[in-house]
Amino acid sequence: MTAGILSHPTNATTAEHELAALQREHGRPLFALLLRLCDGDRQRAEDLVQETLVRAWQHPEALRADAFDSVRPWLLTVARRLAIDARRARQARPAEVGDAAALENARVCADHAERAAAALDVREAVKTLTPEHREVLVLVYFEGATVAEAATALGIPPGTVKSRAYYALRALRRVLPGYTTDLR
Repeated sequence: MTAGILSHPTNATTAEHELAALQREHGRPLFALLLRLCDGDRQRAEDLVQETLVRAWQHPEALRADAFDSVRPWLLTVARRLAIDARRARQARPAEVGDAAALENARVCADHAERAAAALDVREAVKTLTPEHREVLVLVYFEGATVAEAATALGIPPGTVKSRAYYALRALRRVLPGYTTDLR
């Protein structure tokens, strides 16, 4: 590294050439360090390399060769500190939301009024079932009993509980066509 790196910031073409030389000489090691510190995020690492070089351009006195043999340790320290600051800033902000397509495809939760209306619809539909089907459905789906528990409570074989539950849900699908996806 020559003593003239960024020593003439008033001469724009000289400063640009010196900055380009700094990039050529130290850009790859800076990028490698920042890529590790950014958990493989290439875009963030590239941004931080550029920010490190901007800091070098803003502080040409720190890059004088007579102060030390190489400017690389100074650049690596600045880059590491910028990466730490960037990580802290990301942690201080709320998590970023995914892309718009993911939001459009996300399941929308019904509000309280819609849930209440749906509950009333389901209650009315359950009343249309035979008493045997209704008993199984209430035990298994509304009270959370296992098939074996429902079979014991009703005094019927587990296979009968399964078939009654199947036919009860099939009947509800016919009565509640708008709720078909919720009854699977």
